[in-house]
Amino acid sequence: MFAVFKTGGKQYRVAAEDVLKVAKLKGEPGEIVEFGEVLVVGGDSVTLGAPTVAGATVAAEVLDQARGPKIIAFKKRRRKNSRRKRGFREEFTLIRITEILTDGKKANKTVQPRPKRAPAPAAEAGTEAAETAAAAEGATTTKRKAPAKKAGKPKAKAPAAKAKPKGKPKK
Repeated sequence: MFAVFKTGGKQYRVAAEDVLKVAKLKGEPGEIVEFGEVLVVGGDSVTLGAPTVAGATVAAEVLDQARGPKIIAFKKRRRKNSRRKRGFREEFTLIRITEILTDGKKANKTVQPRPKRAPAPAAEAGTEAAETAAAAEGATTTKRKAPAKKAGKPKAKAPAAKAKPKGKPKK
């Protein structure tokens, strides 16, 4: 299931467990915030809002309040001895989407523990045999060799400079 919601003048397409940066919101790390301006809710069937989907909300956990990289605005007017330098760091909130709610349901105000990822399933017997055969041949996939140099035309030698006589020049 996915949703498109609007906050801070921007729209975001999200699914559960997505982590994203949004414009600064009120809230301490660990709190749950809700976004009510949901424009689209998708899944098995897509519900478009006009302009918003009635009864739909997106709940998210605040992970961090931080500031972005410094942006320098430097302006110079040549030959006028005039220049201006300003720095700016935009504040943002890092959030993790916890759930997408429809039909007027309310979000849990407590943070749910994140589900653990299951380890990758064991490879099939056919692919294991292929991997062992490739390893036996000495094929490596991690390192690449540098491409060989192409044989080009031999460069022409520069003409030899005329030798100057040593000593005093003759008159």
